[in-house]
Amino acid sequence: MEKEKTIKMTHPVFHDIFKSKKSAEEKEKPKPRITIEADYREKNSLVFTALRSLGIDVEQKALPVADFLVNGVAIERKTVSDFISSMINKRIFQQLEEIKQYERYFLIIEGIEEKEIYDDEAEGGINPNAIRGMLLSIILKYQVPIIFTKNAEDTAKFIAVLANKKERADSSIRPIKKAHNPQEQKQYILEGFPGIGPTNAKKLLEKFHNLKNIFNASEEELKEILGIKSEGFKKIIDN
Repeated sequence: MEKEKTIKMTHPVFHDIFKSKKSAEEKEKPKPRITIEADYREKNSLVFTALRSLGIDVEQKALPVADFLVNGVAIERKTVSDFISSMINKRIFQQLEEIKQYERYFLIIEGIEEKEIYDDEAEGGINPNAIRGMLLSIILKYQVPIIFTKNAEDTAKFIAVLANKKERADSSIRPIKKAHNPQEQKQYILEGFPGIGPTNAKKLLEKFHNLKNIFNASEEELKEILGIKSEGFKKIIDN
């Protein structure tokens, strides 16, 4: 007797081709790029390039205050060298006051992996404890938070994280640059020269009365106040 053959029935498998197509389209859809505002004077920094590689577009503007504006948060960015320089010419104090016009703000000190912040020999003999004192003053007196970043790429990553946050601070604020009276303006210009701090700037103005007389003064006349620094000062003026 011939054995009965057993036929195993299998159920056909149907694929939802429409669902698969939709998923593929969703995957291919690019995420919208985020745009932040930055002062145009920052355009030569490597932070710009790093931000673009992270999918963030940078709109360059003449920001009266801060270097970056991200979700209504104001960011003042300084490399280690910039930070030390702003300590010497006292510019940091004005910038801290100005940035506080925003509801939220912080200071980035960039490049601690590339440059030692307490390297007093490389920065005109600034005592490391003076730098520590300044950092404490920024946090305690001015109540401005500080973020230390390794390099420009690290700075960009901090900004990118902030840019991707949904929460926004009040962006309707219209900050203004702090005005100087004429005497302060002249002193501010002089303090921008290497080796001329607030004391020497004040003495120069007391002796020569205005910038024109200072710039036209001979090296011998300048030496009475600046000492050996008069030679470097005169070279900058003449060039």
